[in-house]
Amino acid sequence: MSHRVERDSMGEVHVPQNALYGAQTQRAADNFKISGTRFSREFIEALGTVKRSAARVNRELGTLEPQVADAIIEAAGEVVEGTLDGEFVLDIFQTGSGTSTNMNANEVIANRATALLQARDAKAPRIHPNDHVNFGQSSNDTIPTAIRIAAVRQVSSHLIPAMEHLRETFLTRAKDLGDVVKTGRTHLMDAMPVTLAQEFGGYARQMELGAARLRSALERLCELPQGGTAVGTGVNTHPEFGARFAKEAAEFTGLPFREAADHFEAQSTIDAPVELSGQLKTIAVGLIKIANDLRWMNSGPYGGLGEVELVPIHPGSSIMPGKVNPVIEESVVMVAIQVIGNDAAVTVAGQTGNFELNVALPVTAHNLLESIKILGNACVNLADRSVAKLTPKRERIADRVGRNPILVTALNPEIGYDRAAAIAKKAYAEGRPLLDVALEMTDLPEERLKELLDPALLT
Repeated sequence: MSHRVERDSMGEVHVPQNALYGAQTQRAADNFKISGTRFSREFIEALGTVKRSAARVNRELGTLEPQVADAIIEAAGEVVEGTLDGEFVLDIFQTGSGTSTNMNANEVIANRATALLQARDAKAPRIHPNDHVNFGQSSNDTIPTAIRIAAVRQVSSHLIPAMEHLRETFLTRAKDLGDVVKTGRTHLMDAMPVTLAQEFGGYARQMELGAARLRSALERLCELPQGGTAVGTGVNTHPEFGARFAKEAAEFTGLPFREAADHFEAQSTIDAPVELSGQLKTIAVGLIKIANDLRWMNSGPYGGLGEVELVPIHPGSSIMPGKVNPVIEESVVMVAIQVIGNDAAVTVAGQTGNFELNVALPVTAHNLLESIKILGNACVNLADRSVAKLTPKRERIADRVGRNPILVTALNPEIGYDRAAAIAKKAYAEGRPLLDVALEMTDLPEERLKELLDPALLT
């Protein structure tokens, strides 16, 4: 591979000939050969949004010449669109402020903007990554801002719609299955009957509350640190830059961004991302509950509950022919496990830093955005490939609920707890219908007993 020589404040660096990035990016690529995991498309899009918005504001403020600002805006737009993703080559495990990736963006945009500018005017000056692209900015406010922009955008456009889709799917199926009365369970033991509609309605409410939690967290996340520069004081930038930047970012994305109320808080902590991560964990925990309920209901076909049949979409075993497993639910559980692990990483990251700067920003960005992405994908997959297509085993459910001795609970007001318990134990021990035993052990008329023990009426 041919190389060119680039120079920075530390000396000469050999950079691939055709790369748009420069010396500082190459140094970071050499220094941080850790995981091979790069920043996500969503984060790079947000970083391009930051650079584009900053250039537009600096043009308005007169701190960048119009032709320079316009070229930066055009090049940053290509970063937003994803056409320059191959130039973002750095590992997420790097300098804790994300300075290397900020410089990666500055160098790529500077070189691309220079090419665009000189294509129109061969005598045009080169655009500098620090003096022009990074003007009025610091990695210390740029990377936290990009995290927030990316997270708000992805939660709003991807995760919340996915959760609402899963919620609506459960509600639709609840309407379809409102007449299916099944055995309720507490402690995994038979309890009073419920309908599938009631259970599915509970799952739908979990998704509704999860989305509400996300919207609440986004309120804090919409405060942007940009404008605080190095330590929160706003040194080397225009005093109006922060407010104007937030307005520009809001107009470009259609999201309600605003300047941070306190730049020292917004820049020295990642409390808002930590809060969002905690809500993602809450949603993950709820999805584990839902997925495991569906797995239990589907268990069998002969040795388990066998209350519903999940659509067979994938062979379940490499050795047992014909075996079909609840693979969609299992994938949801694994997504949730990953999200819980990601939250642990973000929680520790939130404690990592002193005074004016958090120094675990890249790993925060990676884990937070991964959680948003995979949770949204899992919700859609669960809705479309499982919940929408499952079928209840009505005869098996009816047989089981009719034999449930716990139905005797309905007799408590008529005959008391102790006599009801004796009826339940006798029916279970002898494997007889509860109605038959109750007729023998009480003076209640058969019609009254049928009414009291009707599973549907007990839901």
